[in-house]
Amino acid sequence: QVQLVESGGGLVQPGGSLRLSCAASGFTFSGYAMSWYRQAPGKERELVATITSTGTYRNYADSVKGRFSISTDNAKNTVSLQMNSLESEDTAVYYCNARSGYFRSDYWGQGTQVTVSS
Repeated sequence: QVQLVESGGGLVQPGGSLRLSCAASGFTFSGYAMSWYRQAPGKERELVATITSTGTYRNYADSVKGRFSISTDNAKNTVSLQMNSLESEDTAVYYCNARSGYFRSDYWGQGTQVTVSS
C-alpha cells in the first residue's frame, strides 16, 4: 500500500529549529513532486515547500524562504523539512504530499503537529 508517514513534530521555542521527516512506502519518489503543506487552525492549507524527484527544482513559500529547507533521501525514500528560526506563525499541522501528474496520483500523510511557543 501507498503510505506517507510524517514525524518530527513537537513543541519548540521561537528561534529554535525542528526537522520533519516523511517516510514513503509503497512507491518511490521517481516521477513525483514531494511537498510539505501546513494548516493552522481556522486557516486553509498552504504550500510550504516543494521538491522534484530529482531535486533539481525547489520552491518555498515566501513566509519560510531562507528559513526552511526541503530535501530528499532517495536511499531511505524520505523527504525532510529542516525548519530554522521558527516563529509562532509557523505553528500548524504539517502534511507531507506526493503528487505525480504522470501517474495521476496524489498522496497525503496524516500530519504532524508543530507548535512554536515560549
